[in-house]
Amino acid sequence: MINTLRPGLNTAALVADALRTAIMQGEIRGGHALRQEELAEQYGVSKIPVREALFQLQSEGLVDFPPGRGAVVSQLSAAEAGEIYIMRIALEQVALRTAIPNLTTSDFIKAESALKQIDAGPDPIDWGALNWEFHTTLYKPAGMPKLLETLKMWQTNVARYFFVYQKAVFREKSNQEHWALVESCQRGDIEGSCQILAGHLEKASAELTYFLSQVK
Repeated sequence: MINTLRPGLNTAALVADALRTAIMQGEIRGGHALRQEELAEQYGVSKIPVREALFQLQSEGLVDFPPGRGAVVSQLSAAEAGEIYIMRIALEQVALRTAIPNLTTSDFIKAESALKQIDAGPDPIDWGALNWEFHTTLYKPAGMPKLLETLKMWQTNVARYFFVYQKAVFREKSNQEHWALVESCQRGDIEGSCQILAGHLEKASAELTYFLSQVK
């Protein structure tokens, strides 16, 4: 587990940031107990910001508080991951459908920049961040910040598994679909773009749910 805090945030946010990074990088796996006393000592802070950080991560779906136990890193079942993707497929199409008429040249340049970085072969951690940067660039012009906030939470919950299970061939195929999506959006093809997006997310769902079904 990492034991340093990134500057520029308040204490609780610093602890949440450090723990979030460790979870996303697979350094802390699902089911791992997060003991407040140990974390406070590790990060050199009191238990109050640690507790606040854990509640923040709970709101993001990364931490659970099971009855009779302290905080633990949450873990998704195959069924839960599948449910998240069902919701993502529905709502991301809403965001994309609304955003396409408002997409600008600047948006496409930013989206393509993320795709070029993915094509360059980043490690799985960077891939997850770039993947979301690409998608959110296409969704922001919808003007639905609450929807994007919800989508970000769901994306975070599944992105932490990218580091563990994703193979280079999957990322390459995924980015080919990204390029097809941005080209369809550039043509203003709303229905075609939504179909590409739905198929893209369905494939990701199948990959992740299969992986989780094999985890014991």
